[in-house]
Amino acid sequence: MKKFVCIVGLVLSFALLSACTSSNEREQYVLYAGHSLAADHPFELSMQELKQRVEERTDGRVIIETFPLSQLGAERELIEGAMLGSVDMVVSTSGPIMNFVSDFAVLDLPFLFNDRETAVNILEGEIGDEMFEQLRDIGIIGLSWGENGFRHVTNSIKPIETPDDLKGLSMRVQENKVFISAFKELGVTPSPMAWTEALTALQSGVVDGQENPILVIDSYKLYDANQKHMTLTGHAYSSAVFMMSEHAYNRLPEDLRQIVLEEGQKIGAYERQLVIDMEQKALARLEEQGMEVVDTIEVNAFREKIMSVYDSAKNQKLLQRILNEQ
Repeated sequence: MKKFVCIVGLVLSFALLSACTSSNEREQYVLYAGHSLAADHPFELSMQELKQRVEERTDGRVIIETFPLSQLGAERELIEGAMLGSVDMVVSTSGPIMNFVSDFAVLDLPFLFNDRETAVNILEGEIGDEMFEQLRDIGIIGLSWGENGFRHVTNSIKPIETPDDLKGLSMRVQENKVFISAFKELGVTPSPMAWTEALTALQSGVVDGQENPILVIDSYKLYDANQKHMTLTGHAYSSAVFMMSEHAYNRLPEDLRQIVLEEGQKIGAYERQLVIDMEQKALARLEEQGMEVVDTIEVNAFREKIMSVYDSAKNQKLLQRILNEQ
């Protein structure tokens, strides 16, 4: 945390300095954007695209500086930073947002969305708009919905084709109550841990498997961490949100605010397409590296096993609305 505070303090110092600079006697504004994933991930690639679009449209009056790999903090810290005004822009998966807006927990329920198109239509519709309104209550402007892809299961023991195949496996899962409960219902021994710890646990055999989107599985070369088997369970659509701190928004003149908002509202669709394109290539690489891929499962058989997790959802009304729209 001391490291995070120091970095944030440094960023604030730079922000204050850059707000006072001028280009051709015009004030220039620097926005600091952070996320937790790698520099070749769609989060960063889309932020770079947003940077280019905003700088072009504002004739260089708004500069976006990006910080991947949790340089400004992990996702929860980045959200807190946006609330406080120490971070200007953030891309975060929806999971950590539930710590501040409880309704976001519904989005982490396993097998909630039938497919990507359904998820996008719901999140870009009335339900997603209402969730963005709740972000305003904590000082954050929701710009657009992105994603980190669907999450899938890998392991070192055997192919997973049915729910019963999961019984007895030990798996690293996110430090997320919804995921822990769901995998327990599937007969897994869940081991919640940070991702940095998970890599060592997989390599040493402390846990048999893990669950993550295809791009993460490929990026971290999990085939070199004993992960021989992969099942495209698609058990969770990892939605993400492009966000802007209200502090940063209020710092900008009205004409520049509008440009940042307009481009921010477009960038989610750009990022989602990047994920789709990159996933296809990543999956091919995983198979080339010898990972055995099971690409079809009976989703309802898995969903039936975890229905008790649905029953424990706090906002049953929101859950039913999502289910009814599919």
